[in-house]
Amino acid sequence: MKSSVPQRRAAAILQRDREVMLQVYPRFDVVFTGGSGVYLTDENGKRYLDTASGLGVNALGYAHPRMVEVMREQAGSVIHLSPHYGSPYPGELAERLCAITGMAAAFYSTGGTEAMESALKLARAAAVQGYGTKKHVFVSLKNSYHGRTFGALSVTGQDKYRDGFEPALPAARFVGRNNIAELRGAMDENVCAILIEPLMGEGGVYECTTEFLAEARRLADAHHALLIFDEIQCGMGRTGSWFTYLDHKVQPDILVVGKPLGGGLPLSAILVGDHLRHVFGVGKHGSTLGGGILATRLGLEFLAIMEEEGLLDNIRQTGAYLRKGLLQLAVDHPAIVDEARGRGFIQGLALKEPARPIAEAALPEGLLLNVVQGNVLRFLPPFLLGTQHVDQVIERLDGLLRSKSDGDGQRIPAPVAVIRA
Repeated sequence: MKSSVPQRRAAAILQRDREVMLQVYPRFDVVFTGGSGVYLTDENGKRYLDTASGLGVNALGYAHPRMVEVMREQAGSVIHLSPHYGSPYPGELAERLCAITGMAAAFYSTGGTEAMESALKLARAAAVQGYGTKKHVFVSLKNSYHGRTFGALSVTGQDKYRDGFEPALPAARFVGRNNIAELRGAMDENVCAILIEPLMGEGGVYECTTEFLAEARRLADAHHALLIFDEIQCGMGRTGSWFTYLDHKVQPDILVVGKPLGGGLPLSAILVGDHLRHVFGVGKHGSTLGGGILATRLGLEFLAIMEEEGLLDNIRQTGAYLRKGLLQLAVDHPAIVDEARGRGFIQGLALKEPARPIAEAALPEGLLLNVVQGNVLRFLPPFLLGTQHVDQVIERLDGLLRSKSDGDGQRIPAPVAVIRA
């Protein structure tokens, strides 16, 4: 018989959090403190297969031995330096990222939304320097997501995130994904940048077409505007290519990256074309914690592991296997499942009803699921995921959907568990 002590301890932790922390996340009743590979494990030995990897951050899963060793070694020396001083790793990582992307220079931030603010500021600065303050409009996509600071929020095409915080920053226009006519209609001499997620993640896992991205590039050039690609979620290998836009062969002026870049530590960046490297100038922008020596060293190790362990190939192959399984679920459960979409290790299973009850019922089955847009199960698994793990995911999901179809799918209370390293 398993001890109830872990459950009581977890309940106490969750209650304390409710009392002293702002309740902005719809948390599940579970507490994690450790993991290994693609699993999180509780102190009683129960493992949870993680298909969300910390919202896409933990791309190498948990406790990867090479990342642990690098972190341990660097922590014994220097963890943080003022950005006024040089260190070996930020420039080396920038050089590697520029080689992969075809960009010319990098600026580091911490989270993705901070990097997005950098991109917005840079676009405004370039427009002002070249054409004056009237050129300040951003064109973004409906249903897009770019972050929750005021600038990023203002160009996010979802009312639910802006409600309660408006008026937002002025001059954002929103057009439909892949709607070339709307995009053309939104352009004029006052547009300073077009902002696009080549593959929307939080918006429900929807991909832009090559034709749409190419037309955005053409229109940006025609109107002396910049083209910004937000690949915070879909980049850094998640689609099976280093970046989604590389498959479309459409080059942006600014690329925004983040999520797994720092190997689990806060690290994001904008990568810019050569024509933008001097726009900010000295003292016009900064980030105290952006591009720290520990995070950038982990970023270099992350890239090395990706290459040496052949993880892009694994993402493509296992991602195709995952897609096949999700498509079969859509065939087998048409009353509940609307469609499967996405590729690589960013995929979604859209349901015809709220997805949260399925995610809650999956916890006792040892499966961690993420929900976006209310009805979409979004899969952002660690890049170490194998076909044997996919089989477990599909089998458990099939059982949950079948139970619901049979009328037995009442909400199962999620267990309160403590997971220790």
